[in-house]
Amino acid sequence: MSTERRRLEARIDRRSLLHMAGLAGIGAALMPHLAWAAEQDENLPRVRALVERWIGSGLLPGMVASLGQPGREPEFVTRGAQGFNDSAPITADSLFRIYSMTKPVTGIMAMDLIAQGRLGLDQPLHEILPRFAQMKVQDRYDGSLAALHPAPRAITIRHLLTHTSGLGYSIVQTGPIRELMQAKGLAAGQVSRFKVPGFTDAAPAPSLAAFADRLAEVPLVYDPATHWSYSLGLDLMGRVIEVVTGRPFDAYLREALFEPAGMASTAFQVPKTEAKRLTTNYAALGKVLVPIDEPGNSVFLDTPAFPFGGSGLVSTPRDYDRFLRLLAQRGTIDGRRVLAESAVETGTADLLPPGVAFSAMLPAGSGFGAGGRVGKGAENGLFGWAGAAGTVGMVDMIRGLRSQLFVQFMPPNAFDLIPQFQTALKADVMALLAHLPETRS
Repeated sequence: MSTERRRLEARIDRRSLLHMAGLAGIGAALMPHLAWAAEQDENLPRVRALVERWIGSGLLPGMVASLGQPGREPEFVTRGAQGFNDSAPITADSLFRIYSMTKPVTGIMAMDLIAQGRLGLDQPLHEILPRFAQMKVQDRYDGSLAALHPAPRAITIRHLLTHTSGLGYSIVQTGPIRELMQAKGLAAGQVSRFKVPGFTDAAPAPSLAAFADRLAEVPLVYDPATHWSYSLGLDLMGRVIEVVTGRPFDAYLREALFEPAGMASTAFQVPKTEAKRLTTNYAALGKVLVPIDEPGNSVFLDTPAFPFGGSGLVSTPRDYDRFLRLLAQRGTIDGRRVLAESAVETGTADLLPPGVAFSAMLPAGSGFGAGGRVGKGAENGLFGWAGAAGTVGMVDMIRGLRSQLFVQFMPPNAFDLIPQFQTALKADVMALLAHLPETRS
């Protein structure tokens, strides 16, 4: 193994990979008068300047940002290349590893099954996956595997969707329970062909069914419905969807969402014929970016061990905007209904059980819906999530706006790009409001 790779493995902190890049949506209070804003030719001058600054200085190889307004195609800002050693220009159709932005996709599809009456929001998980009927819970978080107590209540579908099931996460837990999860192949996702601590410590379970069965053998880290704790809940939801629909999870997503919504480039595997569209993913070593997954030899060219419902999708800015637009339009796109309106309305609202304790990853005052954060107060109406390689996707359900940022480096908090993007995006919207005619104020 090269010295560079040894340094890389030592520096990629498995907890920092979890650090969500920030929810770069726009506060609901800043979003009136969209009809006027839609008439403007350039709505993102500050975002464009930000992109030019980061890419023009050579800090990053390429970047895509976007803002979508109701009933309109998004305004994309693109600059740079798909990699430092890749001359292909980065575009809205470049392929990105979206990691945890997979979670809202899985969550919303579960909500659609609930709307169809095939699944219940508060249905006990063990009615679908019987092995989860008698769960044990650690007496102390990340403590001994011998000091356990029976779970006081059943895990429900709501708990899986909102990270309140008490299930652990191999990129969060420490000590004996993390070792047990790793030994059972309860992987959080895939990153690279070489060892990345917290992701590739052991071979993943060979199938989604095996993943679910093995997860049922691991104690919970919290009693269900007591804590918001980032988890494998959305990965397990993939198996729930398989059982309920009788279709492989990836096939069901393709047939029920990607194809009817026109998301032709979104999948768990990149066809080798499309490798030229795949961006390079980097790890940040200080301020230096080291490639860890390049298009010609990407791990995403292989069939994954199983489709990771919490982290496994590759998508494009254009495709993911269509998903956000589908949400903003209450389940319809291009005049076609793809999702039940109730699935979208309920899935983008706060689904947290009452009295749940929050973690630093989900600040107090937030809500959480079907796989994504729900804004409250000044951010009322926002729904979305971010990915471990620097992607962010949000929708304003009140004003119908969608915002995105796509880069590829891990961890996403290695640079202050995301906060800068959030500031620039909000400033662009405030500038639009400042120039509104008085009669429209």
